[in-house]
Amino acid sequence: MNRKYKVFAINPGSTSTKVALFENDVEVFSANVFHDAEEFKKFEEISDQLPYRKATILEELAKAGVSLEGTDAFAGRSGGFVGLAGGTYAVNDTMLHHGRIGFTVKHPANLGCQLAREFASEYGGVALVVNPPDVDEFEPIARVCGFADVERESKGHPLNQKEVAQRYAAEVGKRYEDLNLVVSHMGGGVSVTAHRKGRMVDSTDVINGDGPMAPTRAGALPATAVVKLCFSGKFTEREMYNRITKNGGLTDHLETADVREVRERAAKGDAYAGLVFDAMLYQVAKYIGAYAAVLKGEVDAILLTGGIAQDPEVVERITERVRFIAPVRVYPGELEMEALAAGAIRVLSGREEAKTYTGVPVWGGFPK
Repeated sequence: MNRKYKVFAINPGSTSTKVALFENDVEVFSANVFHDAEEFKKFEEISDQLPYRKATILEELAKAGVSLEGTDAFAGRSGGFVGLAGGTYAVNDTMLHHGRIGFTVKHPANLGCQLAREFASEYGGVALVVNPPDVDEFEPIARVCGFADVERESKGHPLNQKEVAQRYAAEVGKRYEDLNLVVSHMGGGVSVTAHRKGRMVDSTDVINGDGPMAPTRAGALPATAVVKLCFSGKFTEREMYNRITKNGGLTDHLETADVREVRERAAKGDAYAGLVFDAMLYQVAKYIGAYAAVLKGEVDAILLTGGIAQDPEVVERITERVRFIAPVRVYPGELEMEALAAGAIRVLSGREEAKTYTGVPVWGGFPK
């Protein structure tokens, strides 16, 4: 790459905003800017936090002597949009509106597109969003389940998954669009996804109760048993929802989401902790096999990523079950900031064209 591009990546979370400045693919500055929880109480809507978040980010940059002058692109992790194809999107008025109102979900990430636009307006450069959580590339067959009035949804980790897929493709001298991959992101939630020729055609659902159990997610459950719990009178609707989406998996079994703590307990003789942890890895491997079947066994590689992939023993135990399918490659950690910068650079360098957000979902439902 002849020209040096300057990209500012922005990743808003519940209590902080991660920011990083890149020169091409080299991170030259990063910070996790923490925000005052008491200050947040003053804001009725998430989008009302925008001026406060921007000010605290600029304060952090000023302390570090970092200037945003000359920045080519501001890339935000953002959401709240309708289902859309994967890629890098220019922040337009429709996207900005959907982010502001939380059109499909209200989450701090909705601020990503807003912050990108704010900084771009002040410092120049373009405002972009890269592979938001709303990426939906499912094939119709992947949406069908056993209830006619329920559809399977695309709810995974597209930002990190597509980044590691792009990295693997570059390493083997091929294009992502020419490969078949099974990618598993393993963090607080675990997603396993079939990538066919550059599209995430089917995936486990990290939100609605599907796939492997995880440190904080229940994963797939026997449906009739769940129905009985729902009508047992022991739990409210919110309690059951939280048990599935926030307090399931390792948390429900062992009262902790810390994988290191679970490993330590197992090593000290806690047989149940060892069994539950083994079961989680077993389930990840089982779903990798299932998504290899989605690709008809034509799998170029299996990619493991996310925070849990930093543990060599975890990787080895999954690998020993799935290596017969395809070679296993590991990209430990969550590469969200790098993914935001990489998506922006692909657009700035002309290797990829920025997409336009239309506000019209890519999937309109089954014809009936």
